Amino acid sequence: MTRLINLAIAASLLVSAASHGYLYLHGYSSVPAVGPGFLVLTSVFVALAILIALGGPAWLRAVALVAALGSLVAFAMSRTVGLHGFIEHGWQPVPHALTSVLAEAITVGLCAWSLVRSGSAVPRSRTAAP
Repeated sequence: MTRLINLAIAASLLVSAASHGYLYLHGYSSVPAVGPGFLVLTSVFVALAILIALGGPAWLRAVALVAALGSLVAFAMSRTVGLHGFIEHGWQPVPHALTSVLAEAITVGLCAWSLVRSGSAVPRSRTAAP
């Protein structure tokens, strides 16, 4: 079951990476701060996907969760208050906005579930042995 979850996390990361990479190559590379952010996000998501698919440690899933949450926050900011002066409206560009949001929401959900399931998200108390 863990292997299947890791592969699903990797797939959702790759979908988001492909969408952001496509947008970077087709116009967003010229947007200050946002364009380079898309390139970094694409690179990080691909690396995480490979490492998680290969069975990397739980902390990689925690990093994927935080990165996907950060991307969702950046998306929300770009639709509301703006992100470094960059503002978009609605679900533009179609279909990449919706694709990325769904992929990242799936990443967050799967990572959170897998971390809780494995006990990695539960802090352990450090008590001295009697």
